[in-house]
Amino acid sequence: MTAEPPAAARTQPPSHTPAAAPLVATPEVCPLPDSGFECDFQKRLKAAQDYAETRPGTVGFVLRDRKNGATWRNDHADDMTWTASTIKLAMVVNLLERHRAGKIKLSSDDRKLMNAMLHTSDDDAADSLWKKYNGTTFNAAFGKYGMTDLVPQKGYTATFPYWGFEKCTANDLDRLMNYILDTVPADDREYIVGQMRQVGAVQQWGVWGPDSGAKNGWSEEEGGWVMNSVGFVGQDARYTLAIMNNLKGEGAYDEGRATDTEITRILFR
Repeated sequence: MTAEPPAAARTQPPSHTPAAAPLVATPEVCPLPDSGFECDFQKRLKAAQDYAETRPGTVGFVLRDRKNGATWRNDHADDMTWTASTIKLAMVVNLLERHRAGKIKLSSDDRKLMNAMLHTSDDDAADSLWKKYNGTTFNAAFGKYGMTDLVPQKGYTATFPYWGFEKCTANDLDRLMNYILDTVPADDREYIVGQMRQVGAVQQWGVWGPDSGAKNGWSEEEGGWVMNSVGFVGQDARYTLAIMNNLKGEGAYDEGRATDTEITRILFR
C-alpha cells in the first residue's frame, strides 16, 4: 500500500508556471498605402482631405513629391474651376519663352509688368501684356505647359480669349508648376521661383510660407468666389501643391483663404 503524500505536498503549487505569451507589436496603420508617400505623410494627406470635405464649396488639391515621384490627387482634382489669377503664372512662362526664342523682345517696362503680376497679382499689368502680346498666342501655348484641361470661357467679355475668364483643374496647376521646375530654362526658372518666394502681402496665404513660394488667384465669379493657390514647399522645392477652392456661394474670400492656408499647414507646417 502506497502512503499518501503529506497534506502540504498535496496543496503546493507546481514548481513552474506557464510562460507569458510574447508581446506582438501592432503594425502601424497607414491610411493611404497605395499613395507612394511615407506613412506619416499619408496621415497628413488623410487629415487634409478630411478637413477639405468640411469646408464651404469644393476643394481640389494635388500634392507631388518631386524626389520620389509620388503624387496624390483628391476627388475634386479634376473639377473645372475658374483660374482667377493663377493663369498669370503661365503668362509669365510664355513671355519668357517667346523672348528667349527671339519671337518678342521684352522691354524693361514689360518686365516691370511681369513683376507686378507675380508680386501683387496686378490685373492691369496682365491686361496690358495680354493685349500687347496677343491673347490667342498665349492660350495656344498653355497646353504645352501641362494645362491640357484649360478652356477659355466665352460670353463674358468682348475680348476672347481673355486671361480673366478661363477655367482649368488642380491637375493643370500641378502640371504647370512642375513644368516650371523641371523644364523651363534655369535662368527663367530662377526668376519665377524667386518672385514666388517674395510675393506681396496680398498673396501671403495658401501655399506661401517658410521655404515656399506661391502664385495665388482669387475672384468673385459666376457661381461665387474662387480661392486658388499653387506653389512649392521644402528644400530644393521638393514638393508642389496645387489647390483650387470653388466656394459655390457657401463662403467668400476669408473662408477660402483660410481653407487653402490650413490645408498647407496640415501637410507641411
